[in-house]
Amino acid sequence: MKAIVIVRFVLLASVLLASDLFVSDADSNELSDFSSLVSSLGVDPALEFCGKKVPVENQEVRERFEKELLLTLWDRPQVILWLKRSRRYLPHIEQVLKENGLPDDIKYIAFAESALRPHAGSSKGAMGFWQFMADTGRNYGLRIDAYVDERRNIFSSTAAAIRYLNELYQKFGSWELAAAAYNMGEEGLMAEILEQDTNNYYQLYLPLETQRYVFRILSVKLILLNPEKYGFKLNDADYYPPLSYDQVQVDCRQETPIRIVAQSANTYFKAIKDLNPEIRGHYLGEGTHKILIPKGASAGFENRYAELVAKYIAARKEKVYIVSKGDNLSSIAEKFDVPLAALIIWNRIDLKRPIFPGQRLIIYAEEAKIDETETNEDEGTSG
Repeated sequence: MKAIVIVRFVLLASVLLASDLFVSDADSNELSDFSSLVSSLGVDPALEFCGKKVPVENQEVRERFEKELLLTLWDRPQVILWLKRSRRYLPHIEQVLKENGLPDDIKYIAFAESALRPHAGSSKGAMGFWQFMADTGRNYGLRIDAYVDERRNIFSSTAAAIRYLNELYQKFGSWELAAAAYNMGEEGLMAEILEQDTNNYYQLYLPLETQRYVFRILSVKLILLNPEKYGFKLNDADYYPPLSYDQVQVDCRQETPIRIVAQSANTYFKAIKDLNPEIRGHYLGEGTHKILIPKGASAGFENRYAELVAKYIAARKEKVYIVSKGDNLSSIAEKFDVPLAALIIWNRIDLKRPIFPGQRLIIYAEEAKIDETETNEDEGTSG
């Protein structure tokens, strides 16, 4: 019992010490206001979403909004990351919205959906900045396959999201309903509108997540428009810089390792993956690709790429191993003294599907010395 009391005392002391570290004497009075969060709930009666007034004078509407604002403010680390990422991606989103004549408030949907994370995913299969489901993404022109998932690309996914939202607006006649349909699906929303005999978002009884959705977006809007009001004081240096890159065209006559592109751009594998989050795996598929590389790296890229690809093709000398009865991935990797993970990458192996006798596996001579007796004499070599 004494040990529990001591632990609680230490935790309380730590919290108080942390408060002293992060709050100056001049801000101590503000701390009490922020701690209660009451001061954050002064709702402007002129609050708007996409140019339309939010009926916050309605007590039920105000309560729903205050709940979302409080929950959002409670997750302070997340809000800080929103703010820091905002200058990296918002300039592009704002430009596309303006070019297409859509309200600027639409940009806050991306925060509510993914917190501006390219690899954000949901348990239902939604992915990327705007959380497209695969079928919906393909319907709006996004490439989604084994090599590329453009839901993770800020440029492609933003263009698709704006087309989709604009269609939803044309169908439902309000941006609140367009947002609700984006969240829950247009057929489900239409069914509720017909059954409940109202097309007022604030009066519709919808799935709880959708009832909260517009208020989550509004919470993001208010905080990003006036972060200092809510206790977030960032300097210019605290924000992540805007995207900076060169774009190059990469022609692949066959599958090409991303590391070749990275070397051609005088950078490293991760830099190419981070600039092009839509690229899946370790290879570019056959065909022509537009790839982002670090700013300034395009000078001489084409010549370096052609030279490195030629060397790669000439030097790889791949061998084919025919899987025999009793083989498993670990034993094959050990046999040729290669990392198991490399064997999996080279052959795009799905670990949920076991290998089988007769299956052909590629093992690169650069990483492994394969004796001719280890392969089938008639079909065991290639390249």
